[in-house]
Amino acid sequence: MADKEMQKREASSPVETERTKARKVFIPRVDICETKDAIVLLADMPGVDEKSVDITLEKNVLTLSGRVEPETVEGYRAAYVEYEAGDYERAFTLSDEIDRDRIEASVKDGVLKLTLPKAEPVKLRKISVKPS
Repeated sequence: MADKEMQKREASSPVETERTKARKVFIPRVDICETKDAIVLLADMPGVDEKSVDITLEKNVLTLSGRVEPETVEGYRAAYVEYEAGDYERAFTLSDEIDRDRIEASVKDGVLKLTLPKAEPVKLRKISVKPS
């Protein structure tokens, strides 16, 4: 993700939420990779750290949220600004193939990494029948 030119896209309406603050909401760009054992999400959320990111899982919806406060330099006022600070929000619907109890998350340099382990396949179970 670091090699790609980063662009922020403003969310037209956040997923199933009503916002009460006049802050912009951006949709973080996400790369999704699959391994034999897991699905890995890498989300670009510049400016977020482990204290300003929130990940929730309700029913089958995994929601990523992050908050970035604008930097201000004392004694200066902005003459021209290209980078806008705001919130990040994106939601994903998970299938039953994900083991929800083993999801892990980490953040480094504004990149949120989520590891979604695949659930063990349901094993065939033979049920024996006993005479009554």
